[in-house]
Amino acid sequence: MNCCICGPVKNCGAYLNKVLENVEKVGSLFQDYKILIYYDQSSDNSLQILKEYQNKNPRLNFYVNSNPTSKFRTHNIAVARNFCLNFIRNNKEKYPFFIMMDFDDVNSKEVNVNTLGKYLKREDWDGLSFNTSPIYYDIWALSIKPYYFSYLHFKQSNIFNHDTLKKYIDSLLKRVPNGELLKCLSAFNGFSVYRTSKFLNTYYDGRLRKDLLSKNLLDEQAKVTNSKLIYNDYGTVNGHYEDCEHRSFHLQAIRNSGARIMISPEIIFN
Repeated sequence: MNCCICGPVKNCGAYLNKVLENVEKVGSLFQDYKILIYYDQSSDNSLQILKEYQNKNPRLNFYVNSNPTSKFRTHNIAVARNFCLNFIRNNKEKYPFFIMMDFDDVNSKEVNVNTLGKYLKREDWDGLSFNTSPIYYDIWALSIKPYYFSYLHFKQSNIFNHDTLKKYIDSLLKRVPNGELLKCLSAFNGFSVYRTSKFLNTYYDGRLRKDLLSKNLLDEQAKVTNSKLIYNDYGTVNGHYEDCEHRSFHLQAIRNSGARIMISPEIIFN
């Protein structure tokens, strides 16, 4: 089985060499692998590192974006991830698995490929992310009962909603029975592996996609948080109107292909 390992790079120079070293270790789990990076103009040495690494490992291909970037961060990241996703979609027969990851500090720790390897042999997931040490950090991408939508878009203070959800997911992961996975609607946490066949009819979208969740689920979250949903189609994070690009990606895969989005309580970068 082959895998395409991909993601965006912008100002990742401080971590890039170690992350690429980890990518090689992850790639060794597959018969063959490709590294696909979408590079946005950076103020550090990220591009130089990519060029040097490509000379050592020709499995790396990177695209240098010359198009104007958006003022919205999630839009830029969605464009980068969709570029990679389009390649995977066009080469779906060659790459039955793909990994979407960040190329920054979270994946620059030591990687435990044995833990990842055992999950590649299992059939009980379509999209799988992992816990992180010392605590699960990626609340931005998380959708899990009863917190289905972005924590930034309810009227309680951002800090309150963020801390509540962080404690909640941490307690859930600690209670997962040994060997089992935690079902959710969306999770990323910096690194996720996917079965390509379940993600052919989806894309990343940095807009706030309220249309991808039923009114019942939104009402349930409003009741739990004792606050109303704040909704605008687009805007800045500080204005609460952008959303994490992973949420729309996962919700579409569930709706269109019945994808099973799971979180492992185990840690692969520590």
